[in-house]
Amino acid sequence: MTPAPLDRPAPPEPLRHAGVNWIGLQTLYFREVRRFWKVGAQTVAGPVVTTLLYMLVFVVATQGSRPPLHGTPFPEFVAPGLIMMAMLNNAFANASSSLIQAKVMNTATDFLTPPLSPLELTVGFALGAATRGLVVGIVTAICVLPFADLSVANLPMVLGFGLAACLIMGMLGVFAGLWAQKFDQLAAVQNFVIMPMTFLSGTFYLVERLPEPFATASHFNPVFYLIDGFRAGFIGRAESDVGIGAIMALVLTVVLAWLCWAVFRSGWRLKS
Repeated sequence: MTPAPLDRPAPPEPLRHAGVNWIGLQTLYFREVRRFWKVGAQTVAGPVVTTLLYMLVFVVATQGSRPPLHGTPFPEFVAPGLIMMAMLNNAFANASSSLIQAKVMNTATDFLTPPLSPLELTVGFALGAATRGLVVGIVTAICVLPFADLSVANLPMVLGFGLAACLIMGMLGVFAGLWAQKFDQLAAVQNFVIMPMTFLSGTFYLVERLPEPFATASHFNPVFYLIDGFRAGFIGRAESDVGIGAIMALVLTVVLAWLCWAVFRSGWRLKS
């Protein structure tokens, strides 16, 4: 007689969520926030000190020698640009460093194994990066008050362009972190792409005063519109059409969100 076959239990089915996995999304978001908060001296205090050094060089050291720009005193003109530059750089760094570390240290399974959809991964990383950018921006704005008499002319414009800029750079950081295989490749993106885009976007000067073709080329830099709209929220005057800048920011946010969803869905350089 042949023994009766043993009943083997079926393998467990993966956990599925009918809607949004709010618990998983919240966990991923808090993971990204705690990453930079644990090393706040590096991720928050460091950028603030760098911005204050720029203020010392461009404002205190040249006090009285820089004329007003379109009727705005130079300290009040340059301060919003420096705040936005710190927000952009740190939003990019948060998402890109998180993904490159996960790949190098083989910890990507921490967010690939849980039942998180591509959309939830996109939202989690983007919001985590935006949170770091906004925290750095708020702390920086408070610290530059002794050097510049900042007043808010249009609060919705400040908040809108600030949030859009952090989301855009956070999602760009997702692409950079997925593309880079080594830390030096990520550093190359920061040094040769992100830094020129932020420095050559009218942070310290009026773009209209640049010689051609640089003045025209600056209007093809999306960071110029983000900084210009953010600054206009403080001083009440913009170099470009704020409406065009707002549309550009909205379109970039939507397009980058769709692309992030697509790369997470394909598992590009994460599952292969």
